[in-house]
Amino acid sequence: MVQERTLPVFQPNYASISPAEGLKLYEDMVLGRLFEDKCAEMYYRGKMFGFVHLYNGQEAVSSGVIKAMRPDEDYVCSTYRDHVHALSAGVPAKEVMAELFGKATGCSQGRGGSMHMFSAAHKLLGGYAFVAEGIPVATGAAFQSKYRREALKDESADQVTACFFGDGACNNGQFYECLNMAALWKLPILYVVENNKWAIGMAHERATSVPEIYQKAAAFGLHGVEVDGMDVMAVYTVAKEAIARARAGEGPTLIEALTYRFRGHSLADPDELRSKSEKEFWLARDPITKFAAYLVEQKLADKDELKAIDRKIQAEIDEAVRFAETSPEPDPSELHRYIFAED
Repeated sequence: MVQERTLPVFQPNYASISPAEGLKLYEDMVLGRLFEDKCAEMYYRGKMFGFVHLYNGQEAVSSGVIKAMRPDEDYVCSTYRDHVHALSAGVPAKEVMAELFGKATGCSQGRGGSMHMFSAAHKLLGGYAFVAEGIPVATGAAFQSKYRREALKDESADQVTACFFGDGACNNGQFYECLNMAALWKLPILYVVENNKWAIGMAHERATSVPEIYQKAAAFGLHGVEVDGMDVMAVYTVAKEAIARARAGEGPTLIEALTYRFRGHSLADPDELRSKSEKEFWLARDPITKFAAYLVEQKLADKDELKAIDRKIQAEIDEAVRFAETSPEPDPSELHRYIFAED
């Protein structure tokens, strides 16, 4: 088996959080996990089509970063593994599910599907099917925030952008070009590398000359940090620090979150390339189980509260499926709509 980093070089001190914050993070992670489990069920029942890439195991990264941001104000840019980023950004579960069903009530009105979630209202800049495709988009969003604030003197333009992408994207040219521009212009952006160790079937350590992605920040003179992506509190702490730096005009941060996907690359992947021992090691570090134990140990919540959240989220997802199943298909007369901007 390829030698892997299993613990980050840097783990931040845990910030004290309130019970409300703890339950918010827990609820968001449970929402992501149960939503994706339902997606797998619906896919295999023939309710969804095409490629569907699930996020199971990586919930601490999405919740830890996005829940540290300002809801409906800061920008989030995703990848083709985008359902949970959309949920963390506040897109209602029923709209995400309807989009996966290809219905007119979906967040992209049935035109995007699994890999192209978008919501202007929630500042979700989209999911992107091509690897690294979202990095320039997110960099542009960060640039417009800075331009509006400094050139147009709009003091309200202090939005921060979070750009998510995988370890495979870090070997693409867009990654390096955008890091260079972001550092040069001190853009308010977090580049969040979800290093789940595998780019489809290619082990990360076999694909890059410098496996420690966060160290690549040094080449551009920007701040880089490695964090345990299976620990939502660690991610949340690092994200808050990076967001504060960005909002204060101190520029971008490259965050490498060491995480792991519990399922294959997509639901069409038999997942035969990863060893059983590797999967068992990471499954034992389930971020939701780990955080639930932390909340109880720190007396931030009790088991009954957590079980109540589990039931609430399951009911929300069941309702999302009912909504998606009963929603209308897009009207054929609108086939050519949204190709061009409308007045």
